[in-house]
Amino acid sequence: MVTAARQLHEAAIIIDAVCPLLDDKSTISAYRAGGLTAVAPTVGCWNGAGATLRTIGSWHKLLRERDDLILIRTAADIRKAKALGKAGIILHFQGPEPIEDKLDLIDAFKALGVGVMQLAYNVKNRIGDGCEERTDGGLSRFGRRVIERMNQARMIVDCAHTGVRTTMDAIEHSSAPVIISHANAKTVHPSPRNISDELIKAIAENGGTIGVVGFPGFVSKDKRPTIDQFIDHIVHVCDLVGTQHVALGIDYYSGQYPYMDDATSLKEYRTCLANNIWSREAYPEPPHFFPAGIETPETMLALTEALLRRGFTNEGVRKIYGENLLRVYETIWGE
Repeated sequence: MVTAARQLHEAAIIIDAVCPLLDDKSTISAYRAGGLTAVAPTVGCWNGAGATLRTIGSWHKLLRERDDLILIRTAADIRKAKALGKAGIILHFQGPEPIEDKLDLIDAFKALGVGVMQLAYNVKNRIGDGCEERTDGGLSRFGRRVIERMNQARMIVDCAHTGVRTTMDAIEHSSAPVIISHANAKTVHPSPRNISDELIKAIAENGGTIGVVGFPGFVSKDKRPTIDQFIDHIVHVCDLVGTQHVALGIDYYSGQYPYMDDATSLKEYRTCLANNIWSREAYPEPPHFFPAGIETPETMLALTEALLRRGFTNEGVRKIYGENLLRVYETIWGE
C-alpha cells in the first residue's frame, strides 16, 4: 500500500540546492533514487575561470549524453524535469573565484547555465568577508559592482558562508531577492557557520529563502545528529518567518560517511584546516555522519515521513521541498 508520505514525496517537486557530492557524477543515481527533482552540483568554488570552465564543460558533455538529465535555466525547466521524470541540474558556484576580477565572466558563466553564485566561502575575498573571517567589513566597491552585474545577468546572489555585514549589504544593494542556500539557525545550534534570527528575518523580508543543511557540525553538538534535530532548524525558521522562506540545501559531500574512509577523510579535513578553508570551531573532525535516517540522498523519503510526524502539512512540505525556491527562480531567472 502506498503511504500518505510516499504519495506526497512522489508528487512533490524536491530541490536540493547544494550538492557537492556530485563532484562524483555517478552519485546522480542516489539523488534520483531519493526522488529529487533538481540538484545543484558545485561547479565552482576555489578555482579560477579556466579550471571552472573545464568542470562546466564536463557537465555539458554529460547532459548531452544522458537523456534523463536536463540543464536548469528557468523555473519551467524544473517543472518540465518533474513532468518527464528526469533530473534537473542547477549549476552552482560556492564562491566567486571563477569570475576572478572580471565582471564580464558573470555574463559568460550565466550563458553556460550557472544560475547561482555565493559571494564568499568562509574567508575574505575581493567582494567581501566570509562568515569565519576575523573582521566583517561588508561589501566592497567591487562587490557592489558584482551584485549589480549579477542582477543584470539574472544570476542569483547566494550569501551562504558569507559574513553578516556583507550579507546585509548585499540584501540592501541587490534589486532581486538574495538567498542563503545552506545554513542552519544559530539559535538552535551556535555554529559559526549558522545564522542569526536577525539575518533569517532579513533574508525573508527581501523575498529570499534559507536552505536547511545536514552537515553534522551545523545541526547539533552530537557526532550523529538525529533527523528531529535537523527538523528543529526547519521548525525554528518557519516559526520565525513562515514556511514560505525555508528550503533544502542538505550539502551531502564526498568526504562524509559512507563515501570516504575515515583515514582519507581525516587527511582531507586537515588539508582544509591548513589551507584556512575550514576551522575546527565550525567543522568538527570526521567522520561526518549526516542526520540519522537521511544519511545519504537515497533516504529522502524518511524526511517526508518525519516532517509529517512533526505536524507539517502537505502544503508546508511542498513549499519547503521546492515551491519556495521555484518562486525565487521565477522572479530572477524567469518562468
